[in-house]
Amino acid sequence: MPLPAPPLVPAAPASAPGPGLASRRIALLASVLGSFLTPFMISAVNVSLPAIGEDLQLDAVLLNWVPTAFLLASSIFLLPSGRLADRWGRKRVYVAGIALFTVSSLLLGLVRGAAGLIGLRAVQGMACGQIFSTGAAILASVFPPGERGRALGINVAAVYFGLSAGPFLGGLITFHVGWRSIFLAPVPFGVATLLLIWWGLPQEWRDPGPPPPFDLVGTLLYALGLLQLVGSLPALPAARGWGLLAGGAATLAAFVAWEARHAAPLLPVDLFLTNRVFAFANLASTIHYAATYANSFLLSLFLQQTQGLDPRQAGALLVVQPLFQAVCSPLAGWLSDRRDPRLLASAGMGLTGLGLLLLSGCTAATSREWLGGVLAMMGVGFALFSSPNINCVMGSVEPQHYGLASGVQSTMRVLGQMASMAVTMLLFSLMIGTTRIEAGQLPAFQAVFRLAYRIFFALCCLGVVASLARGPARPAAPAAGDRIA
Repeated sequence: MPLPAPPLVPAAPASAPGPGLASRRIALLASVLGSFLTPFMISAVNVSLPAIGEDLQLDAVLLNWVPTAFLLASSIFLLPSGRLADRWGRKRVYVAGIALFTVSSLLLGLVRGAAGLIGLRAVQGMACGQIFSTGAAILASVFPPGERGRALGINVAAVYFGLSAGPFLGGLITFHVGWRSIFLAPVPFGVATLLLIWWGLPQEWRDPGPPPPFDLVGTLLYALGLLQLVGSLPALPAARGWGLLAGGAATLAAFVAWEARHAAPLLPVDLFLTNRVFAFANLASTIHYAATYANSFLLSLFLQQTQGLDPRQAGALLVVQPLFQAVCSPLAGWLSDRRDPRLLASAGMGLTGLGLLLLSGCTAATSREWLGGVLAMMGVGFALFSSPNINCVMGSVEPQHYGLASGVQSTMRVLGQMASMAVTMLLFSLMIGTTRIEAGQLPAFQAVFRLAYRIFFALCCLGVVASLARGPARPAAPAAGDRIA
């Protein structure tokens, strides 16, 4: 049943009171639930990948597509969802995302083939694109600048609690019940989130005035370019792979050229050219996630294939990093309201990079205690980067562009995550090939593991430079154009 359109009312004047305390709390709770569910799914699936590969007989490259399809779909739909949210309502797009995520999770729990699994993971990624592009925008619309960093920090903490619970609970579920139950577990929480929004959050937030035409051509160019780039990686170094890679680069160049000329672009290129803080904060986010996202994927395989741990033991160790992220993120968000976010984010990325360098030397003899210590340090670094960086991005634009800023920030994050998995997929394709990761392939996997982490450490070093280059920033004062219905 389609969602009813919210009533259109005149834009609130500058002196109009903001949402009350009850609305702010409900908005925060609804956003926290959505921010918990999606990363829970991501991290739980990562720890169950060996079981999925064994059950469905997936080779190394095809197994990589299980998380990559999700990320590819997320990256394609984040920008369009953010733009649609500013025009048609942030809450409406968020609710649609939660509903689609819930339905796709249910279907994933029932799927029987590899093609259906990867296809539904793409649908689930599309839903997460809608959720991630609007959750932070709703919070930025509801909370004033002096409280925004703390609210965003709590929201980021929910992301990391989801990442924390995923490996541990995912390992338990996979070991005792089976990997299909991982997809069924979030369904009741998705339903609860929908009921909470329907019951307690009647407001809607969008741009004042009639919505401009949607940039369909830009959306198609953007999607086609990403599909070509990601599709090229398993085919390299064959001629077909290089052709797809060149085609993807050309298509994305055409996308940027189109956006620079379009009256209502999907991605306003001039925002990157005229807003230094926005541009470099998003660049730092892209690099940071490109350097870190494949960590849980690679470590899950390393712990279970190289060190011989079962899913429960691997999940218990993988929970360390996101747990520290979750605990430290609200404090980091609070600090970003009072200190320069640039310095906090740069220090956090430096800690993360050090952890990646240390992990590159792991072997079958590496102790779990040492691994846990490194992951804890990386969790602190990740928290110091994420909350201040998001606060910096949202504070660098006017309130009527919160949906756009949230969509762009989430897109840059997911593009970084996809780049991280793309590097991993390319290394798998070149050094392991289309075979399952078994005892005979462990030396090749260990070589991939070492090389990947050294590449990711180098990326982190570049990210620190980008983070510092944004210059000092403070959250912007609210403007009066944002509609609260």
